[in-house]
Amino acid sequence: MEDLVQKGYALLAAYGLKIILAIIIFIVGRWVARLFSKLTKRIMEKRDVDQTLQSFVGNLVYYALLTFVVLAALSQIGIQTTSFIAVIGAAGLAIGLALQGSLANFAAGFLLIMFRPFKVGDFIEGAGVSGTVESLQIFTTQLRTPDNKKIIIPNASLTGDNIVNWSATGTRRVDMVFGIGYEDDIDKAKQIISDILAADNRVLKDPAPQVAVSELADSSVNFIARPWAKTGDYWGVYFDTTEAVKKRFDAESISIPYPQSDVHIYQQAAEA
Repeated sequence: MEDLVQKGYALLAAYGLKIILAIIIFIVGRWVARLFSKLTKRIMEKRDVDQTLQSFVGNLVYYALLTFVVLAALSQIGIQTTSFIAVIGAAGLAIGLALQGSLANFAAGFLLIMFRPFKVGDFIEGAGVSGTVESLQIFTTQLRTPDNKKIIIPNASLTGDNIVNWSATGTRRVDMVFGIGYEDDIDKAKQIISDILAADNRVLKDPAPQVAVSELADSSVNFIARPWAKTGDYWGVYFDTTEAVKKRFDAESISIPYPQSDVHIYQQAAEA
């Protein structure tokens, strides 16, 4: 019995201080991990980062630091942690290889949320499609097309291509082309288009709309009309102006030619 007690005292003397230090390391390390996690969330919150990404990155920081704290505590007791590190590294490598596509989408989503090339409600063009952004998530971005289709795009596809944000500046230029016949009055047609644009309250005065002859085409003299409008008025200005120009041209007897070809037939006397 006395031998057991002495062995117990010896073990306590040998490992008691190490166990106490390991517990202290764990408690302090967990507190530091929580502190860094909260600090990370606050920094991301000040930068107006998405709430979902804030929670994910904050938890990721916490558990990563906690893993190192546990390994440090075990090492203090005397347990060899080399094998644990090797297992964790191998598991991380296997998971990374298995989820490399998902990780690429996650990294792309992180960049999109941090740098914000577009926001919810913007009309964008990217990855070969276009539509209004409905949601920006960790792995995917969801668009709604003008004909009410839902498109879900992997974030890596967006960041790997050009992104055109039509809503970024709040205004857009409406590009239109109108053709008249070669026999029609150019000055009169130009004045009609200018009057129609000037009468539309949705057309911005600054920058002023541009109306000019752009091309002497095969069958028509083409005008370009380039008014500026707010992004939300783009299609209204486009459609209404096109209709108004057609009606005014008809009323003023200005022709809108269509492609045509002249065919010449030559007859020759048959050879004897």
